[in-house]
Amino acid sequence: MAQSYGCLFFRYDRNLELSVSTGHPELVAVIADEISASGPIPFVRFMEVALYHPQLGYYMRAPEGTSEKIGPRGDFYTSSDVHPILGQALAKQAEQMYRLLGHPDQFTVVELGPGKGLLAGHFLSACRRDFPPLYQHLRYVLIDRSPAMRDLQHKHLATWLDQPHLLTWADDLENLASDSMTGLFLSNELIDSFPVHRIQVTADGAEELWVDYRDGRFVECLRALSSESLTDHVRRIKADWPVGYRTEINLHALRWMKQVAHILNRGFVLTIDYGHTAQDLYRPDRKGGTFLCYSRQSVNEEPFLRVGDQDMTAHVDFTSLALAGKEHGLQTTGFTNQLSFLMGLGVEHMIEQLEQDSPQFKAAVHLLKPQGMGTTFKVLAQHKGIVNPELDGLKYKPFFGSALTTQSAA
Repeated sequence: MAQSYGCLFFRYDRNLELSVSTGHPELVAVIADEISASGPIPFVRFMEVALYHPQLGYYMRAPEGTSEKIGPRGDFYTSSDVHPILGQALAKQAEQMYRLLGHPDQFTVVELGPGKGLLAGHFLSACRRDFPPLYQHLRYVLIDRSPAMRDLQHKHLATWLDQPHLLTWADDLENLASDSMTGLFLSNELIDSFPVHRIQVTADGAEELWVDYRDGRFVECLRALSSESLTDHVRRIKADWPVGYRTEINLHALRWMKQVAHILNRGFVLTIDYGHTAQDLYRPDRKGGTFLCYSRQSVNEEPFLRVGDQDMTAHVDFTSLALAGKEHGLQTTGFTNQLSFLMGLGVEHMIEQLEQDSPQFKAAVHLLKPQGMGTTFKVLAQHKGIVNPELDGLKYKPFFGSALTTQSAA
């Protein structure tokens, strides 16, 4: 059994070691040097550098040659890579929000982590075609600190760049002033890529996974929790976890939600991602956690291989997101899954326009699969500065709707 403050060496599959590199050499050296200088680092720091190092991180570097990170030929794909129908549905939902807010002179959509810009393009096309009044008052802001992603966004949104004041970019939320925005904060598959703390239960209680570098490889260590805020959050969950239980805590998402709440003056927040209520995410039988790595459309649990050359994710705790929003002025409008959300917005009528058995039809249906993206992906809607709005996307209530208000996983 692992002891506190000691390193625990995990056995790798030697065939995997022989066939897969440790990762991007320069990035591996950067992390190894940091550990050499100051000792083991919390896994959350390792994940942050691996994904977001300004020059070398997975999301910050442009793909080599003709390869891509996101898409059918990349490491993973998003809903927007599957079919434009999500962007079309979101445009319809935004138009209702625009009316509920009293037709403001400027309706701002801030998309956080916009990937290749596909969702923005689908959204703008639907607005221009179907909702001209909204389109005339629309401003679309893309928040992305990755130069590589920004290049792709400019490429995919080239059609819109000549429209005055329609599209703007910002590095992060710090560029937006408090109480400055009326409209919609939108994120699709963003929160799952935030760096997470990884927790393991030992006989001494909850401890944190740290990362050391020995003999040319990264290894895991179990140490005390790295901050009081992490300790407080684990205590709030109050879950009955058995010894050996592993899970993830995303404190970055809670800070992000606080920023969003302070910037929004009147309007809505829509967070779309794969995840669960706290009650489900932290149940005792989910003993291995949800952390995964994605590379070339395959999944693995080896963060210390392909460092900087693969994505890392963990499922989202929507209960904590909702509670963090409430603490800072956001009310929970509702919580549903992607299938119910799209059905409420009339996705069946959109699909009727497609020829059955066509690739487009099959792709659209893929977003609705009950045992796939339709129910794995959830939608959290929050609002501020408007009283008890009723959104069409929340028309159909899945069975877990009331569970979002649960204070703990117990």
